[in-house]
Amino acid sequence: MTQPEAIRHLLNAVAQGDVSPEHALEKLKYLTYEPVDDFAQIDHHRALRTGFPEVIWGPGKTPEQIARIMETMRQQTPVVMATRIEPAVYDQLRSMVPGLHYYALARICAVQGRNETNQPYPLTPSRPGLVGVLSAGTADLPVAEEAAITAELSGFRVKRLWDVGVAGIHRLLSQRETIAEADVLIVAAGMEGALPSVVAGLADCPVVAVPTSIGYGASFNGLAALLSMLNSCAAGVAVVNIDNGFGAAILAGQILRTAGRLRDRS
Repeated sequence: MTQPEAIRHLLNAVAQGDVSPEHALEKLKYLTYEPVDDFAQIDHHRALRTGFPEVIWGPGKTPEQIARIMETMRQQTPVVMATRIEPAVYDQLRSMVPGLHYYALARICAVQGRNETNQPYPLTPSRPGLVGVLSAGTADLPVAEEAAITAELSGFRVKRLWDVGVAGIHRLLSQRETIAEADVLIVAAGMEGALPSVVAGLADCPVVAVPTSIGYGASFNGLAALLSMLNSCAAGVAVVNIDNGFGAAILAGQILRTAGRLRDRS
């Protein structure tokens, strides 16, 4: 049975009362994907299953492949996003994808629906909850900004605190009110990776720690920070992979989305 036939069969069953709308929704969650030539299969229903749509991983794909995937996804996804896009790749993409916007520090390309302008999109929050994003140092900004832009494109309000590492702890302590305001905190740090532990000792919300590959030789490209964060003595710290600002933002979004679902049930 083809996908259109399966959908038609399911809708007929709902119309005849043989299947409830709730059961049909569960079936649809695992039904639809769309091939793009011979190099990709777009998972259009990922947002229905997981709460957030599929995102394009840029490295390893040609600009032509990325453009084809984006044009296919924009037919059904309000915001299409590609991560780890280098400036040279964006220079090629912008002539192929109308309305494409580039967040250079985060290395993220995004296109919203059928927008035909090349102006920055108004990232108006559409989901409840505030995500606080902290970076230990200026060198950690690309990873922190990847998290911040991902959260904003996913519909969350974001507040940024840059260069508040433990080497000058008073910079962090002066922002305690901002930290207390957040519903989830994402903390990016390299070197010894101490900042998430300190933040988690001050905050009453979940902390997502992001080790970055910043530091001298013994930091082993972020491995030292990763191990420090995994060994945090502060409770309630979740750790994502090295330089994974995108994954940190999605985890923060899932925490907020699930919290909203629990409130709806109460």
